[in-house]
Amino acid sequence: MSEPKTMTKSELIARLAERNTRLAARDADEAVKTILDAMSAALAAGNRIEIRGFGSFALNYRPPRIGRNPKSGERVHVPAKFVPHFKAGKELRERVDGMDNAAAAESGKLEPAG
Repeated sequence: MSEPKTMTKSELIARLAERNTRLAARDADEAVKTILDAMSAALAAGNRIEIRGFGSFALNYRPPRIGRNPKSGERVHVPAKFVPHFKAGKELRERVDGMDNAAAAESGKLEPAG
């Protein structure tokens, strides 16, 4: 399997503008920025975001702990924090799994069922 490609925000904006010809590139840029800002604000406020068929974003709590500085070995206090967490929805998981199986079947690594 080849190295996975990363889609950047600018590539997402370009693809949105390509697929919607009546949408100017700057309008696509504004739409993407508005969506990402709204999602960031919701998570910062402690809210959960659910996009049906795609997935959900939530916050996971990480309690305080004692860590070690890898260079000196000294003990350091790591404070408690909330970290964003994404969980893929059923449709996205099935679509990605189908993609993986199709690529593996083409390369001969997966035997077709049957």
